[in-house]
Amino acid sequence: MIIELESIFNTDGMKVPFDYELSLASVEVSGYAPIADPVRVSGCIENKAGIVNLTAKADLVYEAPCDRCAQNVKREFSFPVEHTLVVALESGDNDDFLEVPNMRLNLDELVEEDVNLALPTKYLCNDECKGLCPTCGKNLNEHQCDCKAPIDPRMEVLLKLLEE
Repeated sequence: MIIELESIFNTDGMKVPFDYELSLASVEVSGYAPIADPVRVSGCIENKAGIVNLTAKADLVYEAPCDRCAQNVKREFSFPVEHTLVVALESGDNDDFLEVPNMRLNLDELVEEDVNLALPTKYLCNDECKGLCPTCGKNLNEHQCDCKAPIDPRMEVLLKLLEE
């Protein structure tokens, strides 16, 4: 969605609302596309006393395997999208402002970037997930396994001394 900003920058008090769906199914995170459903984006761009602010919310559902036990995880997320828009920056890079020199804002690209930055780095089915046994591969959330912890080869000699 491309939003023309010239009239917003030139009119104090002007407010432009938006509410639409954005497909991010092609966005890959760690080799898979966790966002299958469309992302609902709603908010507005408003000029308050010459300061143009974009305030929105992105609602989405992500689905991915748990990083510890590989069970499928499906969660709903809601991310804020907030930026102060300027036509030009007086000094180099400034992360506090979003520069739109041609007064056209590609809202899709901006939301995609913000969602990518806000997604968790690890997908877990729950915070207490025990994962899989590294020896037999059983899901430790469902069953305890009978595997013994491997002995550090540096300690084997000491273990033999205890056995004698």
